[in-house]
Amino acid sequence: MAYVGIGWLLARLPGGIQGYLRKLEKAQGQKCPSSSHTPQTSDSYPHPLIGWLAIDGYGFHQGYFHWPQYIQGILPPKNLSGYSCRVFDQGLGRSLWFVKGGNLRAIETAIAQFQPHRRADLWSGIGLACAYAGGMENPQLNTLKQVAKPYYPQLAQGVAFAAKTRLRASNLTEHTQTTVEKLCGISVEKAAALTDETLSRLSYGGTIPAYEQWRQRIQNYFV
Repeated sequence: MAYVGIGWLLARLPGGIQGYLRKLEKAQGQKCPSSSHTPQTSDSYPHPLIGWLAIDGYGFHQGYFHWPQYIQGILPPKNLSGYSCRVFDQGLGRSLWFVKGGNLRAIETAIAQFQPHRRADLWSGIGLACAYAGGMENPQLNTLKQVAKPYYPQLAQGVAFAAKTRLRASNLTEHTQTTVEKLCGISVEKAAALTDETLSRLSYGGTIPAYEQWRQRIQNYFV
């Protein structure tokens, strides 16, 4: 959550996101010092694995506070390129859940306006926001699963991230538990454990960031 907050800060600092990205790119060649996705006090900054969450937070900020441009106007992220654009869209998807008030029809319509290559990451953000914040009853969750069917692995991966976040913070809610069980078909504990089990032997410094390798491993579970 701290890195997501950093993303909000970077959105408001002139040149903040560019400076952070330069540091993050340098960090990609460093192996994560632990097998946990929770940074230790001795870890480098930005963290080579979850430092990407600051870009996610940046995407959420832009979508939530500047929705006419980034959601209604489907404006591509400014000053970003490569994989950072994808992480931006993951955060943008989270913001979309709140901007549209959890209205599934409005969410589906909004995502359909985006270029096809952006939709999977948007649905991943929807999954995380839906499971973490709540707002849907069982019938709506069933509909969500059908609507997002082409991107179900990404949706479920976002839900699994929410499960881990809630358990890590010791604030599991009933709506998170219900959402995880309905959308992932497994318990909150199993979903959270999946995010831990898929951390093993990630490759750092390659063409695919370790963070994306991690996400793909979780998504593959739901294929």
